[in-house]
Amino acid sequence: MKLTQTLPTTLASCLLAASIAAVSATSAQAATTLRMAHFWPGASGINTEIFEQWAKTVEEESGGDLRVQLFPSGTLAKPDDIYEATVNGIADIGATAQGYTAGRFPLTQIVELPGVSDTAVQGSCILQTLYDDGLLDEEYADTKVLYMFTTGPGYIHTVDTDVRTPADLEGLRIRRPTAVAGDILENMGASPVGMPAPDIYTSMQRGVIDGLSFPWEGMKGFRINELVEYHTQVPFYSLVFVATMSQRAYDRLNPEQQAVIDDNSGMKWAENAGEVFSAIDQVGKQEAEDAGHTIRVVDDPLNDPDWAAPLEKGIEDYLSGLEERGLTQARDVYQAALAARDSCSTKAE
Repeated sequence: MKLTQTLPTTLASCLLAASIAAVSATSAQAATTLRMAHFWPGASGINTEIFEQWAKTVEEESGGDLRVQLFPSGTLAKPDDIYEATVNGIADIGATAQGYTAGRFPLTQIVELPGVSDTAVQGSCILQTLYDDGLLDEEYADTKVLYMFTTGPGYIHTVDTDVRTPADLEGLRIRRPTAVAGDILENMGASPVGMPAPDIYTSMQRGVIDGLSFPWEGMKGFRINELVEYHTQVPFYSLVFVATMSQRAYDRLNPEQQAVIDDNSGMKWAENAGEVFSAIDQVGKQEAEDAGHTIRVVDDPLNDPDWAAPLEKGIEDYLSGLEERGLTQARDVYQAALAARDSCSTKAE
């Protein structure tokens, strides 16, 4: 009798254990890990305050069904390969500068032109507005855009040259962030040098470049304030970025997971990113001030007798170049960007 009674009990226990294991396995399978590639250092505020927070929010709102594994510092894909890596599914999500892929996002890069935005918050709002209004979406047909954002204005920083006017840039090798900014620097007499942001520090140490164009945020994040002495705060560009997702990776998600991604896309995160950039801009400038660096300020360069001409030429050259390529809507997009300044102006404060 004891054997007869024990068998059902043992069988029931085994079935219960198997059932629990099956449920656990199903739960584990339901959790999807998304690999996110970007080029900012892991310790930077951009990584910790934007991407880590976004990853945490996605995981929490999905109840753990979605997890985001971050690959900072170009560890999954090189900076200028991140967008293509996302298109091809090497990365499920990529965050990168559009200017790293020359000529691929010409209408988007209109937002980089002088005078379009005054702060990272305003620039991010303007850029996301243009995308939401359907003026840029064709440039991203091969991925699913999550959110767009910008730096604050980019300035000129040099190792040992006090740049007061464009003439002081004559012959200097200046790292340029994009071809658009490079053309403007060339108009000012500089010799633009292209390289990804993570390469700037060692290039400057070795004397490959004499200076760079960068927002204050980048000076902090990439530790460039350690190597320069002079800063000319002339706002002649803003750098634009996109956080985007492989369409195939998105399509593989179930409807509930897709809803979490959709809820964490668009203007809310564009503005969050802009606020982070603006805060780090202030820290970067304060760092230079505390080090006793020389900082020259040109607040309104488009109306400055020394700086206006090369900047206006840069704007016109870029728009005309797009029209010559058949992008006849270029000036309409530019005007839409300027118009968006009004609705985004309160976000700049």
